[in-house]
Amino acid sequence: MRRAAVAETTWAPSARSRVHPGVILVLVCGVQFMVILDLAVVNVALPSIQKDLGLDQADLQWVVITYGLMLGGFLLLGGRAADLLGRRRVLLAGLALFTISSFTAGLAGSLGQLVVSRAGQGLGGALAAPAALSILVSTFAEGPERTKALGVFGAVGGSAASVGVIASGLLTTGPGWVWIFLVNVPIGVTLVALIVRYIPAAAPAARGGRADVFGALTVTAGLIAVVYAINKSIDYSWTSGTVMGFGAAGIALLASFVLVERRAASPLLPLAMLRRPTLSAANLAAALVFGSFFATIFQASLFMQQVLHYSPLRTGVAYLAMALVSVVAAAGVAPRVLGRLGAGWTLALGQASSAVGLVLLANAPADAAYWADVFPGFALVGIGIGFSAMSVQVAAFIGVEKAFTGLAGGMVETAREVGGALGIAVVASVALARADDVLAHLGGGPAASALALTEGFRRGSLVAAGFNVAAIAAALLVVRPAERRTAQTEPAIDAEPIAQPALAD
Repeated sequence: MRRAAVAETTWAPSARSRVHPGVILVLVCGVQFMVILDLAVVNVALPSIQKDLGLDQADLQWVVITYGLMLGGFLLLGGRAADLLGRRRVLLAGLALFTISSFTAGLAGSLGQLVVSRAGQGLGGALAAPAALSILVSTFAEGPERTKALGVFGAVGGSAASVGVIASGLLTTGPGWVWIFLVNVPIGVTLVALIVRYIPAAAPAARGGRADVFGALTVTAGLIAVVYAINKSIDYSWTSGTVMGFGAAGIALLASFVLVERRAASPLLPLAMLRRPTLSAANLAAALVFGSFFATIFQASLFMQQVLHYSPLRTGVAYLAMALVSVVAAAGVAPRVLGRLGAGWTLALGQASSAVGLVLLANAPADAAYWADVFPGFALVGIGIGFSAMSVQVAAFIGVEKAFTGLAGGMVETAREVGGALGIAVVASVALARADDVLAHLGGGPAASALALTEGFRRGSLVAAGFNVAAIAAALLVVRPAERRTAQTEPAIDAEPIAQPALAD
């Protein structure tokens, strides 16, 4: 089966001549912005959602991680579907599903409806995001033109999370948390209309193949079962039937995924890619980096509002330090460090910065002052994510032939989303367990509750810092040696034939 030629232009000349590439760039960037925005926009609104829907503290994480699991679990399938069915068609389908799910999320009156809606948003994003990237790559010729367009696309995606926490604070303080979802509806409808008008339809890039739907279903179901087991460990012991049952089911489903991929004619994830140590280390590092980062955003939002009594708006503004520092680090400093030291050392330095920042946050008292106790940790975490986000992407392509760069990129994006969801599940479970233990020891009362939540935040920050330390080990023990080998041996290493990639080159 031939590889999907997504890097080649497939627009009809007559159609393409009517559309300015800049218009297409704006539209696909708008789609990417919405998808990434919804990873972060919920966090600041969590206490308000909890109060209005009467949710338990342990249930809050599902509002965030359901989106990440669905987005990560179906991302490679979305790329493959775009190749087989047509990029614009899949982009419109994903965007429509995302918009409808945003509407139902805004109307949610229960945890179940909200979680199902978030799952729909994640699936819609998983269809739309790779299709948007594929359209961009097909629109701009390889070279400086495409590089510039990809830079704009990446910058828009990178800024979306920062904008998300500010927007969440503004909307939650103003019209209410439901509007963090409902605001997507007019934007989504507008994007659909403009895409139909300005992005020409094109023939599918691949013919005669199949999408590995069963593979996507098994891996996503397995991850959800594992996360559910972690979540329920708060209420039950790790040896309880509920926790062990769902944990065993999740492991069985993930094992089934391996068997499915081994036998599939067109696998979602060719297993030969997992035999590349550097790529596997980069994926592990991406999961650890974003597991720590998203977990920090999740629990810091709760800490600032439930313990420090910040308003949603003040919480969003408090994240400006982290956002601005990360932008400066990513755009102004990280490229220079990476050019001098390589991806391995840059990733290690970034994760060391995040680890130190989280240790500082782990010492924050229940009456923490922002500038003395919160800002230094936020700034160091911002430096860390600014260095690390770029480094894991570069590391993922070390020794990977051009024919498989699309698949490698899709794998690292999947690792980022899945790692973020798993990181939130682990850190939130540890933090809540610690808070429950402290509260049981101290008894009731507002002061005891604040101290218990603070102790939970501290323990969670230390666990997140542990993720950073593990990422440092992966960077120095695997990524850095691979960089040295690649510099000494050309062409790229590990040229084993692999089935066609699912995403764009």
